[in-house]
Amino acid sequence: MTRVVLFNKPFNVLSQFTDRDQANAATRQNLADFIDIAGVYPAGRLDRDSEGLLVLTDSGELQQKLSHPRHKVSKTYWAQVEGTPADADLEPLRQGVTLKDGMTAPAKCQLMDEPDLWPRNPPIRSRKTVPTQWLSITIAEGRNRQVRRMSAAIGFPVLRLVRYRLGSWTVDGIAPGEFVLLD
Repeated sequence: MTRVVLFNKPFNVLSQFTDRDQANAATRQNLADFIDIAGVYPAGRLDRDSEGLLVLTDSGELQQKLSHPRHKVSKTYWAQVEGTPADADLEPLRQGVTLKDGMTAPAKCQLMDEPDLWPRNPPIRSRKTVPTQWLSITIAEGRNRQVRRMSAAIGFPVLRLVRYRLGSWTVDGIAPGEFVLLD
């Protein structure tokens, strides 16, 4: 029977069970600090400075299906960006933007109200003179830091990034640092 773990990865936690950077391993948290289930591995990654849903499984086939771009499994991110883009500013994301590693596939993107999220520790930097806006961005690729790079390419750098959904699973009801083992 395939085991699937839904984990709400906190900010500043590595998406792996061991830290390859031995110089910092004693001071950086990783999955082993939160998940004590043997034989499960992440299906894809979330950068250390991103938060939210990370799916782990003991099935190599499911890992491949969820993480390889050819399967086009959609992922929805909630991004708090610096500045206040208008809906028209998001059009390049919907068409695809050119990054250093090539053109992205079109994303679904829309402005959204601030979601009801847990507090981030540490909080994002805030400047009184620079407003922020939340975006919902759905992609089916998974390039390194893709959402951050796409948003920066249109002039709105990401301050906070939360993966809300992967495929049909969401982070709803899972507190940061907690996980749910699906039956």
